[in-house]
Amino acid sequence: MNIKIKVLLACITLSLCGVNAFAIESEAGTSAGAFLKIDAGAPRAQALGNAYVSVADGPEALFWNPAGSASATTRELQFSYLDYLQGYKSRSLAYLQPIGRTILGISLNYMDMKNFDFRDEWGYLQPEVGVPVQNFVGSVSLARGFINQKIQIGGTAKYITEKLYNGEGNNHYDAVGFDVGAKVRLVRWLGLGGALVNIGEKEEMPQGLRLGADLNTRYFTVSGEYTKYRDDKVRYGVGLEVHIPEDLLQLARFDLRVGYYTRDNTGVNEEDSWVKDVGLQETSRVSFGFGIYSAELFGYGASLDYAVTPFGALGTSQQIALSVQF
Repeated sequence: MNIKIKVLLACITLSLCGVNAFAIESEAGTSAGAFLKIDAGAPRAQALGNAYVSVADGPEALFWNPAGSASATTRELQFSYLDYLQGYKSRSLAYLQPIGRTILGISLNYMDMKNFDFRDEWGYLQPEVGVPVQNFVGSVSLARGFINQKIQIGGTAKYITEKLYNGEGNNHYDAVGFDVGAKVRLVRWLGLGGALVNIGEKEEMPQGLRLGADLNTRYFTVSGEYTKYRDDKVRYGVGLEVHIPEDLLQLARFDLRVGYYTRDNTGVNEEDSWVKDVGLQETSRVSFGFGIYSAELFGYGASLDYAVTPFGALGTSQQIALSVQF
């Protein structure tokens, strides 16, 4: 396999699973589709330290817990862009369509990495390839709420394709996977959620379990999540979201977010000056973000969400999403 592709896969694995040798699970690296663990399409989840399974809603829920899309009352379209690590980028499109009491969701997620030189195992420059890494996930989801939305369930079927250039040709595979999820909110201030994701052939995708809970009020939400992928150890995330209601600002609702996720240390960031200025050059565990939502923007509901996560020596991940309700 080309050395640059090895570097890419190593960066993705390190950012998701940590770098300490003693922390590597016995089955680490035994599943393809490591990109399925990246939080593309969900900047709110990224900002909350991946503590999102119990609060997931709207189009973002299609990428995290399909049950959360059951709360949709109108059609909604969302576009998100993720600038990940080492030039790896994602563009996602998600759409929700109410059909009676059932919500139909469709999502597309295209990821690639390009514009770098190729070298063989001896370091000699190789002919350039336009797009050496291409990943795609297309999905269809159904979700429905029961007992006045106190219980929500959902499921997703997805088509996955991964293509990596190895110096001689393309390594390519296709697979079909499934996600199932549920949310329960028996009292207004307490929510529970869970999702089983990437169900399918274990060699082709990293199956994972997400369990979480949240405490919420009019002015803040605290969420927590337990995550276990079959090729990694248990990870935990916690997030805090501070709400400034729309009726107070008279323009839009504004949310401030911060999260913490138990990644291992990924070195020191020596390139991003702003990371050094705020003292986060040696951490990959914290994340930040904000969200703005207006119920009446030219007659439509609209939202903007943004998230940023420092990943130590690997760089910084940023994600933005725009959505419209109509």
